[in-house]
Amino acid sequence: MARQIIIDTDPGQDDAVAILLALASPEDLTVLGLTAVAGNVPLPLTQKNTRIVCELAGKPQMRVFAGCDAPLQRKLVTAEHVHGKTGLDGPKLDDPVMPLQPQHAVDFIIDTLRSAPSGTVTLCPLGPLTNIATAFLKAPDIIARVQQVVLMGGAYFEVGNITPAAEFNIFVDPEAAAVVFGSGVPLVVLPLDVTHKALTSAARIAAFRAMGTRVGAMVAEWTDFFERFDVQKYGSQGAPLHDPCVIAYLLRPDLFSGRFINVEIETKGEFTLGMTVADWWGVSGRKPNALFIGHVDEAGFFDLLTGRIARL
Repeated sequence: MARQIIIDTDPGQDDAVAILLALASPEDLTVLGLTAVAGNVPLPLTQKNTRIVCELAGKPQMRVFAGCDAPLQRKLVTAEHVHGKTGLDGPKLDDPVMPLQPQHAVDFIIDTLRSAPSGTVTLCPLGPLTNIATAFLKAPDIIARVQQVVLMGGAYFEVGNITPAAEFNIFVDPEAAAVVFGSGVPLVVLPLDVTHKALTSAARIAAFRAMGTRVGAMVAEWTDFFERFDVQKYGSQGAPLHDPCVIAYLLRPDLFSGRFINVEIETKGEFTLGMTVADWWGVSGRKPNALFIGHVDEAGFFDLLTGRIARL
């Protein structure tokens, strides 16, 4: 039976690829809806970009909901310097035709978890955790009903990508992350430590282009655009495909490995705000609360990604 998921997202080129991977895998994943949050770019663009990606995938019947337009307690920090002014810079994109749902994303998350059998819906946040935390704060009864939260965020060995200590998704709304990590929900974390091992390359981008499809061409152009920033920043051969790791984990958890450890969120540090304090070595005595992924079979990941994207 296909696993039921809600994708919470702030597209972003890598978010777009993650959404495409999920929508290309209906035998494994039933996407109940997509909830947009402010993050890589402001909410009016993330909800628009989410609908653009659904239409690109040939899935205009998907339901897209707009959520929180600002973090719980802070001013929004965005990442146009990485993703461009639209969040999906690179190829030319038409405005979406499919409607935005009238319901607020947080209420959709709450209603879905209350109406579905307990333990049957997985939440997949690809951006800041504002929508998820707001839902947990507004309706704490839903926490026990969540099958899993599988998220992209945080770092330990790879430290930060927006500050020296913090990964972007957690840094944007550390208070929201603290709510989710402290909620007791079953939690799987795909941090920079693993996403930085899922790097594009000229050959991998060429494989998308060689599909001869509009989707393949779009993914190639997005990864071309996205790659420029990371290659310059890290001196690597390609760019990390962060968010597709979440969907790939759901499809093929055997490609990944990590440790069940304690992870706390720094919300007060002068230099470490948004840091995921991951007790990888088990020295704190704090109770483990997250499966923190550290490794991926890179070749297997890209075989899965290209094979599924080629379906669209």
